[in-house]
Amino acid sequence: MKYRDNKIMLIVRFFGTYIAYMNKEAKGVMNSQTLLTVRGLTKIFPGVRALDNVEFTLEEGSVHAVCGENGAGKSTLMNILMGLYQKDSGEILFEGKPVNFVSPRQALKNGIAIIEQELNPVIEMTVAENMFLGREDVKGKLFVDYKRLEARARKALNLLEININPATKMKHLSLAQIQLIEIAKAISYNSKVIIMDEPTSALGEKDTEILFKIINKLKAQGKGIIYVSHRMKEIFTISDTITVFRDGRYISTHKTPEITRSDLISLMIGRKLEEEFVKKNIVSDVPAIEIKHYTKTNVFEDISFTGHRGEIVGIFGLMGSSRSEFFHALFGVDSLDGGELFLFGEKKIITSPNMAKKEHIAYVTEDRKVSGLVLKSSVLDNISLPNLKRFSRGIFINSKFEKTQVTKITNQLRVKTPTLKQLVSRLSGGNQQKVVLSKWLLTEPKILLLDEPTRGIDVGAKRELYSFMSDFADEGNCVLMISSELPEVMGMSDRIVVFKEGKSIAIRERKDFNQDDLMSLASDGIKEKVV
Repeated sequence: MKYRDNKIMLIVRFFGTYIAYMNKEAKGVMNSQTLLTVRGLTKIFPGVRALDNVEFTLEEGSVHAVCGENGAGKSTLMNILMGLYQKDSGEILFEGKPVNFVSPRQALKNGIAIIEQELNPVIEMTVAENMFLGREDVKGKLFVDYKRLEARARKALNLLEININPATKMKHLSLAQIQLIEIAKAISYNSKVIIMDEPTSALGEKDTEILFKIINKLKAQGKGIIYVSHRMKEIFTISDTITVFRDGRYISTHKTPEITRSDLISLMIGRKLEEEFVKKNIVSDVPAIEIKHYTKTNVFEDISFTGHRGEIVGIFGLMGSSRSEFFHALFGVDSLDGGELFLFGEKKIITSPNMAKKEHIAYVTEDRKVSGLVLKSSVLDNISLPNLKRFSRGIFINSKFEKTQVTKITNQLRVKTPTLKQLVSRLSGGNQQKVVLSKWLLTEPKILLLDEPTRGIDVGAKRELYSFMSDFADEGNCVLMISSELPEVMGMSDRIVVFKEGKSIAIRERKDFNQDDLMSLASDGIKEKVV
């Protein structure tokens, strides 16, 4: 009896130990399986140490945010991971094995995909063709099976709750819709690691919520997400871990709940940031721009509001509310079907950008790389382009005067470039945005139209732009600013005009700003009397 009892006890202890071991192993796999490890990574470009002994670790089933100012090395790291750049030293381990991808195709094949900040769709192709370019279904070994291709695309889009016809050509989509297509495309690779570089830069609040739902589903499937964003609210909402880079160096890594917003910003810029938003402009009661019943059939209608000297007027609305289309018409890019415009009390008719420029209106578009800059040209040439008449004497350009004026404006906006001959494509996002502003400021505008002016730029560069906006308005000028970021539009505006489905449905004074109220109006608000 005693022998049998001892035997039973041994069996119980054995299985108890085995179960505990298996639970421990399973827990380790679930919670601490490392997908990606970067050690001592260094990358040097001529005259620039882009990465200096950088380290990074990504666990499966987690979102790891990478933070830093423009030029901190974030994009360089992502480009090395995707095989676009080759490292100079250091090592990369993917699922514990050393890797050195030499092309994006190789990275994708091995399970790493990227959603890039700069969108490069083939605009004459359809949504389905763009999503599965190089991965097409064929029939008869010769012809693309478009029916099956569109079915695959529709399935991927439905996962993201994106209501876009896969047969639609990309050129007919908005910037936000193109961004959603890129997200669906990256997810369609079924990769183990997904790099998201500013994935919400062109998205509104509702589309961002949809993306976050998808990210949480991917986490549950054990995917690892590398999340690069300058939007602090997003980082603290979606990430589990945060790594900070500064000037190409690794600074520190923190569990998201264990670091505050102000401490994170301080780590990123290397100093304490004072107040995020800069507001020192004083609004007068003198109208600078009066828009009355602006209408473009089937796009927007009955847009009416006034911007005063010294005022920053925010324009807020969800994707599809026709804010950018309204700016296009205001600047003379698109024609109007009705409405009146008054500038400093005088009625004006603007039918082209040249006419707008002559009336001292400048327009900084939402996509600097598509409509704001000539990427293959220098900083000097980009800034000079709208100002050639000013720099010319007959058919000749006064190069000395040109360089003097461009140098003055780039110094004023603190554009970081080694030389004015530097290709603008090689500048950081924040400095590219400053180049766009520089070229328009030389036209001596009095009305400045800003469409998502801080899209894709870091907190330090944002504050510089906020300071510029405030100074510009305080000189008696007027700023109209479109922004999808509620903290930004509330922080910088003196009044906010709310757009919904192509209509200006309400205006809120600064003292009455309320985030829930603005979101409610933009989502399902009823038109109020707008003056």
